Amino acid sequence: MLNNLTQPHEYPGKLFVVEGIDGSGKTTQLALLAKWLSAEGHRVFVTEWNSSALVKAATKTGKKKNALTPMTFSLLHATDFADRLLYKIIPPLKAGMVVLADRYAYTAFARDATRGVDRQWVRELYSFAVRPDLSLYFRVPIDVSVDRLLARRMKLKFYEAGMDLGWSTSPVESFKLFQGKVLEEYDHLVQEFGLQVIEAAGSITDQQRLVRMLVSQQVQMTRSVEMSDDESI
Repeated sequence: MLNNLTQPHEYPGKLFVVEGIDGSGKTTQLALLAKWLSAEGHRVFVTEWNSSALVKAATKTGKKKNALTPMTFSLLHATDFADRLLYKIIPPLKAGMVVLADRYAYTAFARDATRGVDRQWVRELYSFAVRPDLSLYFRVPIDVSVDRLLARRMKLKFYEAGMDLGWSTSPVESFKLFQGKVLEEYDHLVQEFGLQVIEAAGSITDQQRLVRMLVSQQVQMTRSVEMSDDESI
């Protein structure tokens, strides 16, 4: 019933995915894209990584106790993904809607491999996933990512910083080591799955203009992809 990641899906809707490490700005870009597409008259549905009610409680409890092993993390996220794909992604695609996903299977491929889970095993775990019509990878330097995150909050999260791996007792140093490895995995995914790279250190406006141009090649637009100054705020 479900399509493989290596084959185009046959649903009338469109699936657009944003990927990138924490602090890449992808969520901001997705929100701007959703607003624009809605203004264009498209029916839009947004879904986020690790948001399924099916495993949310278990994941929250495991994180609070710092008790999640790499394999447990992998399986919980795969369960979350499967639940959302079946009930939150495929139905709107069947209905001809535009589905915007904040992270997709590629997040698992990058993070799980960095945590030591076998790459091929993870790919087979997600082999049921629908292939996106467009996958945007917001590539950002580690230092820029850290600065953005610390500007928004006081400290980095335990698993976000890869503290579970024991590479460093400093959250900032651990984050740089862990997310640096994740970046290397993403670079491989760009070649393997054809992710479209967007340099995320640039201005929000310039990034969004490029996002709109790429998306407009996939859906019918009725007006220019140019942004007004207030849309980048």
